Formats: sequence, C-alpha cells, structure tokens
Amino acid sequence: MKKVLIKKKDLPSFFSQLIVRYRIFAPVEKNGLFWFRPIENFTEIALDFSNSTMPPKALFFQQTETLLTFKKQSSSSIKIEIPAEKNKMAILFGIRPCDAKSIELLDTIFLKDDEDPYYRSKRKNTLLVGLSCIRPSLSCFCTSLGGGPANTDGLDILFTDIDESFFVEGINEKGITFIKEFIEFFTPATEEDNKKRESVAMHAQKMITRRMTAENTEKTLDKIFESSYWEKNAQRCIGCGICTFLCPTCHCFDIHDETNAASDHGARIRVWDSCMYPEYTKQASGYNPRPTRMNRLRNRVYHKFNYIPKNHQVFGCVGCGRCIDNCPMAIDIIDIVNNAQEVQS
Repeated sequence: MKKVLIKKKDLPSFFSQLIVRYRIFAPVEKNGLFWFRPIENFTEIALDFSNSTMPPKALFFQQTETLLTFKKQSSSSIKIEIPAEKNKMAILFGIRPCDAKSIELLDTIFLKDDEDPYYRSKRKNTLLVGLSCIRPSLSCFCTSLGGGPANTDGLDILFTDIDESFFVEGINEKGITFIKEFIEFFTPATEEDNKKRESVAMHAQKMITRRMTAENTEKTLDKIFESSYWEKNAQRCIGCGICTFLCPTCHCFDIHDETNAASDHGARIRVWDSCMYPEYTKQASGYNPRPTRMNRLRNRVYHKFNYIPKNHQVFGCVGCGRCIDNCPMAIDIIDIVNNAQEVQS
C-alpha cells in the first residue's frame, strides 16, 4: 500500500491532466440530489455529500443497455452487430466505501461464474477511486456488515479529507501504478498525516449508530420461512420497487427484443427489473410462485441475508441505507432483520 498526500488547491490542475487521458465519472449535484456523471472540469464535482442518490453500479450494470442490434438482410439471413467496447480507461472518482464493497459483490455475480461480457468490458477499464465518509447519514449501518467509513474493500485508491489535503492510499498494484503515473501532484504522507486519517475514520465510525444483528441470520431465516411475521411486514409495502432500484447490490434484469413494424431492424435490450414486481416471477402458464407482496418482500430479505450468504459467503447488503431513506412507506430493513431474531419458528 502506498500512502501520499495531495493538496486540495492542486486538485483542479490534477483533474485537468486526468481528463485528457481518462473518462472521468464523479458525483454531481442536481436539485439537491447527487449522481455519478461524466465530467469535463473539476468544478462540476460535488464532494460534500453523504452518498449518491443512484448507486454507481449503474455505470457497470446499466439501467438500459443495448446488447446487440439485428437487421434482416434477406428472407433467410439476419445481420447481428454487438456494440464495440470503449477502450479508453475510465476513473470512477468519489465512490463511497459501501458502494465499492457492493461492486465487489457484483463482480462475484457477473464475472466469477458465467462471465457477463458487457459488465466485464466496463469494469476492467475502470479505476475505482474511493472517498472516505466524513459524515455518514443517519440510516448508514455499514459497520454491521463488515464495512466502514474508510473501508478499502473493492477500491484501487482511497481519498480521505484531512483539512487542507487529501490522504491518498494506493490499495493495490493498479492504484499504486496510477499514483506513480501522476507522482508530481503527490507528496509522501508522514506519520502525523496517518494519525489524522485514522482520527477522521474513527470519528466517522462513531457517528454510525444504527446496528443490524446480522450474525447467524441464515439460520434464523431458515427457521421462520412460513411465519406470519412476513405478512405483518408486508402490510405497508406498496410494491413500488424503489428499494431494489436504489440498492447497490440488486442485479435483477429482463431482456427484450425491440423491433419496429415498419422497418427490418431491431435491438436486444437489457433493462433493470425488480423482484418486488408481480410480473417478475409470473410464468407463461399464468402461475406465479410469488403471488403476493408478502412473498416478494420475504424473498428480497432472504436473497440478501440467506441465499447470497450461503452461495457466496458474503451478505447481499452493504448497509448504505438507501432503501430506508427512500421507501415511501418507511419500511426499515434493519428492524426487519433484527426483529426476525425474536420470531419463534
């Protein structure tokens, strides 16, 4: 690990160099909300925020993505074209540690078994530069799930605000190589700088007061699958799907072939889907194994705290709190999991 400093006053010139050589995605504020967008100037970047509204997973696993186009050439042949990969290296700057941890999980889903070439092409060409949390939101609970405000899992580089400078850590070879490439903007970090960084991280961690009791959750949930507890929790759910679309780890999708009746060409499109929608599991016969909101809410909880832990040995949740903050019915996943411990099988 390489530890250096960059002065805040040097960031504009630093980014002017980066923009020439990389595609830069960074948090941008619009109408009080924060989104990761391509930027062309350092002044566009917003650094004073708790977390982005939409998780940065959307840069790798896009909400709507063309997988291929097709065109009829004759009565017996169709020409298929796959979009070309963008080879220019990208930098995702300002990603919070919880979201970086979520991308680690998406890597497991999209890269380690049946590799997804569309996800891979974007992921392999992107440097993840994290930004430590200084003021976590009231709904954050990353520390209950193995994370933290200055956690480095999934990151190549981590920036931490220490007053007049950023403490910069090169986490892996990819990050260290990048720092060396722009070494003129950095100075070696001292032991005093390191203490400041640790103090900032510790202070932020103490600000996270919400706790989820996640130990042995798989065993607990195994015992209460048929409990009326799920019906009680689902009574408030309106099935809007906000919890899944704003979740950094949710990765359900559907695929459509779209054509124009007046033309001879079309496209195969991948779009986000949600397990909270009744159509998600509806079969061609009309049978639906998850016909009620209770079934769907239960599945969402089990997916994150039972199925993924069993299959991949990690939780399917990183504690970002977006689902809590944005649920219009104030359904709280921390309370659901914590209270499940008290339910009798």
